[in-house]
Amino acid sequence: MTDHWRPTLLVVDDEPGMLALAGRLARDAGFDVVTHANGREALQQLTAINADAALVDLQMPEIGGLDVLRAIRSAQPGCQVILMTAHASVETAIEAVKLGALDYLTKPFDLERLQGLFTTVRKGRERREALLQVESDVGKQFEFHGMIGPSPVMQELFDAIRRFAPHIRTALVTGETGTGKELVARALHTLGGRRDRRFVTINCSAVVETLFESELFGHVRGAFTGATDTKMGLFEAADGGTLFLDEIGELPLPLQAKLLRAVELGEVQRVGALEARKVDVRVVAATNRDLLDQSAAGKFRSDLYYRLSIVEIRLPPLRERREDIPYLTAAFVRDCAARLNKPLAGVSVPAERLLQQAEWPGNIRELRNVIERACILSDGRILNDRELLAAMPRSPSATASSFSTSTAVAAPGAQPPAVSRHNRLRTVPREQIERTLKDAGGNKAEAARVLGVSRRALYRWLDRLDLTH
Repeated sequence: MTDHWRPTLLVVDDEPGMLALAGRLARDAGFDVVTHANGREALQQLTAINADAALVDLQMPEIGGLDVLRAIRSAQPGCQVILMTAHASVETAIEAVKLGALDYLTKPFDLERLQGLFTTVRKGRERREALLQVESDVGKQFEFHGMIGPSPVMQELFDAIRRFAPHIRTALVTGETGTGKELVARALHTLGGRRDRRFVTINCSAVVETLFESELFGHVRGAFTGATDTKMGLFEAADGGTLFLDEIGELPLPLQAKLLRAVELGEVQRVGALEARKVDVRVVAATNRDLLDQSAAGKFRSDLYYRLSIVEIRLPPLRERREDIPYLTAAFVRDCAARLNKPLAGVSVPAERLLQQAEWPGNIRELRNVIERACILSDGRILNDRELLAAMPRSPSATASSFSTSTAVAAPGAQPPAVSRHNRLRTVPREQIERTLKDAGGNKAEAARVLGVSRRALYRWLDRLDLTH
């Protein structure tokens, strides 16, 4: 947490004297203060203020305090709202609490009580930021060659990489898309004594099949139409270092035999050349496919598979290591804050819960992209759940019981795709819909408002989830 940070309090009241009194007390309690003399003015400036807390008068002309409370809770869920009124009633107090108000004060209110509420808000925010800092520090301590993982499964993985790296000549790294297979390959390269030599990468799914042999092994001048110069292949370029073959499962079958020869004998033959050349290359291959199944189907050579998989390192998907999500999130927010020059400290508790519940089919790459988009959109210090939800790409196959997101990488600064109020429910877990209904006392109109959808859309989803009883 930065030393100069001060929380912001929004005060909304049509009495100038009350604005001055509340402002003075809040500044003394360590807040920056923004005041508005009516609800309409406050709502117009709501997104620009990004307040940590709000002190709102219940009875004001045009737009009353409960409407302001609803708008704040919808736009800024992390903002703590305190309602105040000269005409208190049990009914309004209960409604205020149901809508998420922190407290309900009667004018003239107890100054010590108000100061205590200010302290509660400030200390709560400070504790959250302190916890986020701890998570960031722990993530740094458990960082391993660009990978972060305090979880036991990742610590075992890091230990395996340390043990294997000095000895292997070939390795196969397996795991779903976005789990960090290239980071494992680079760690093997760095820890294996070849850190001062080249680390060469080729994506086997991105090269035209007719040019693949030339890319891997090179060619001599005149070997084929267009070969106007002699060219060194990637095996020769990686001599003494490491060649990383990403998406090895996409390698054409005819080339697999030549790759096997290069790996086993340590020699390559340029296209059109008569003699082979010796190379000393560590080959690390990666795939998100099951190569044994591919081999059984005749799509991958079994002898090449067994040669590459003398050491096989499996990366677990993010859903199998959810305890790492807070530390990964802290690292991504920290990096984005530095790059974007924003005072971002982390995510709110509801936002962290949302990240824990998401399915993450795109794994760590997807998590990083979502955090980056949310950081670009945010103007505050703490990312809230709505900002993260807006940053999550939508998939046509998404369901209401899970988050299903695309793995496409958005360009920096790109806006998230537009989502209709109806489709927004597809990204909300069933448990969250049930909890929102319960918190609203069964009031479907209120639940729809909290979820940010129309009542008609909510009713449709309740029918679909069999929650109409």
